[in-house]
Amino acid sequence: MLTKWTASLESCHSVKMLAVLEQSEEGSGGHTDNTGKYLFLMLFKLGMDAAVFHLCCQKLNTSFLNTFSVSIVFADLAMTLCMAAVWLLGAERSPVSPCFSLAHISATFGALPLPVMCLGTLDYYIEDTCTGRSAFRKHLRNVVLTLLVWILAVIHSFCSVKAELMELVYETGKEVLVCEVEESKLVNFFIFGLFTAVILTMLPFWSSIPRWMKEADRLSESREIQNKQMSDLFTSSPSTEKKGSKEDYLEETILTRPPLWFSLTLGFTVFWTPYLTVSVACLLFGFGVPAYIAVNLLWFECTNSLLMGVVFWVKSKLQGPYSHLPENVCLWHVFWHLSKGTWQQHLPTAVFDPSMGERNTLYYV
Repeated sequence: MLTKWTASLESCHSVKMLAVLEQSEEGSGGHTDNTGKYLFLMLFKLGMDAAVFHLCCQKLNTSFLNTFSVSIVFADLAMTLCMAAVWLLGAERSPVSPCFSLAHISATFGALPLPVMCLGTLDYYIEDTCTGRSAFRKHLRNVVLTLLVWILAVIHSFCSVKAELMELVYETGKEVLVCEVEESKLVNFFIFGLFTAVILTMLPFWSSIPRWMKEADRLSESREIQNKQMSDLFTSSPSTEKKGSKEDYLEETILTRPPLWFSLTLGFTVFWTPYLTVSVACLLFGFGVPAYIAVNLLWFECTNSLLMGVVFWVKSKLQGPYSHLPENVCLWHVFWHLSKGTWQQHLPTAVFDPSMGERNTLYYV
């Protein structure tokens, strides 16, 4: 069904987000089909998700957010294949129209953020997701919850969306066929609020951040050296001179260590500031992004890091720094030691016992 509207160039900015599928000029007779552009946009998102998955999800674990991240990649692949079929077959021969696909895909992705954030927070808080106990049951539970969220999101899209193709006729004689798609307000509010909170948090400690970042880099390098030494069976413990120099350095900075909540915030900010900055810039300049693009793997991994950092901070007060958190792009352990100044106390040192002969036994001190 085609609905014809008469609109001016000024009024089109006040309506909801519209996907322009076709456009034509009355005088010139030119006609443009934009289905291929939406396919290219989905291909770009799929490639971005693949890159993010390679960088941020190198080690699969039993957390709900990790399982859902995998489903996002498959959903984007299915979305891209569906749009490719529509583009290849054409609007006349395709079983579903481009408007139907864009409207329902947008509504489905727009319904995902809130339940995923709630389930992800609950999962990190009540479970030690990095332990190997009952791993199969955790995987099964996460798969069931993931499928349930997707099913509810699809049902929501079919109950709330009317995929109606509309024709807008401008006063200049330009005619366009458009379809209404959803914009994820929750994602926009989340990104803008998180960016604002990070900036306001950094301002009181602005002068000390360079010194703390230098110390965090030194701790990270020390961690890498320790890990390399642990892999060598004949590595001896660090010399007393090196230990003494590190302890002296920690004594110099012990009075100016950041509080734990700010140290973890700094660890989050170091990695995710570029993404938040670009996203906020798009919002400020009015670049509208539909939900099927805004709800991507990059946003899920940013949310994953935020939830993990908050739960890590809460659990650190009761369980210490290593509270069975899965691998993440943010170096939570390094920034925990930046706040506590206890790096040497928590890292085991490999020592070879020569009395054991050829057995190559390691002791940890």
